[in-house]
Amino acid sequence: MEKIDVHTHIFDIIAGFGFRGELRAAGNGKARWATGEEINLIPPELGDRSFTDDALASVLEKNNVGRAVLLQGSFYGFHNDYAWQAAQKRPRLFVPAATVDPFCKAADKILDRYLHERKIRIIKFELSSGGGLMGYHADFALDGPVLADLFAAVAAADAMLVLDIGSPGMHSFQPQAVAAVAKQHPGMRIVVCHLLAPRPGDDVPFSEGIKLLSLPNVWFDLAALPWNSRPESYPYPQALHFLGMAKQIVGPEKLVWGTDTPCTLTRESYEGLSRYIEESGLFSDAELEKVFRLNAETVFDL
Repeated sequence: MEKIDVHTHIFDIIAGFGFRGELRAAGNGKARWATGEEINLIPPELGDRSFTDDALASVLEKNNVGRAVLLQGSFYGFHNDYAWQAAQKRPRLFVPAATVDPFCKAADKILDRYLHERKIRIIKFELSSGGGLMGYHADFALDGPVLADLFAAVAAADAMLVLDIGSPGMHSFQPQAVAAVAKQHPGMRIVVCHLLAPRPGDDVPFSEGIKLLSLPNVWFDLAALPWNSRPESYPYPQALHFLGMAKQIVGPEKLVWGTDTPCTLTRESYEGLSRYIEESGLFSDAELEKVFRLNAETVFDL
């Protein structure tokens, strides 16, 4: 079956920033935080200091993926224009998303440019305390004044939101606030990343969060679900445990497959990031088609 990957990233340079300061290329697929900590960011065979649109296109072609959403966030740095240019180059393959730091004084003008000049229909906010806005800004309410006008602008433009709120236990983990936003803007589609990024032992807050977000205009992507269950390895029983819980609570119609390429490929093959779900026995063939393609077509209007 041809798949759609709703959570990928491309970048011509590594320009990340977070609670460890700036993140810059260290060569051979590695990156270094300002604190001196080094991480594996790109499989070396796919990029030395960048992960280009050509590199991603090659991975997708080899794995029968027909479309990919190019999300933005502070972990790799904002690459809004690069994603837009990639989509102009391969319009049948790439769907661009944009982001903006709401604390930037020109945030409204930046958002307006991407919504109305670039005609981008997907706006992502990487909010998590780990790799997002709350890693380098003071904590704030997701349904409060910091984001209210930007959310309203997205809704008014008939665009959609993608939100990374981190994992249970983080200050950014505010499913009740996301639910309030979804109810305030019932016509705006919202995708919450990483299936709420649960870690071992998070059954209670995960279940409570999923139930709060069981709303008509909210979906969940499955990107990097095995990443948060580490150090376990394939076939990722802890990740499948949470996936099974989510299916029982919201149903397969609300689950959308994604990979968080490229960083996840430093731990697992691209093919493995779908195979563990396909072989799990959690879904029928018809349900797998929803998770891997049909749901994405609906929520991302593809």
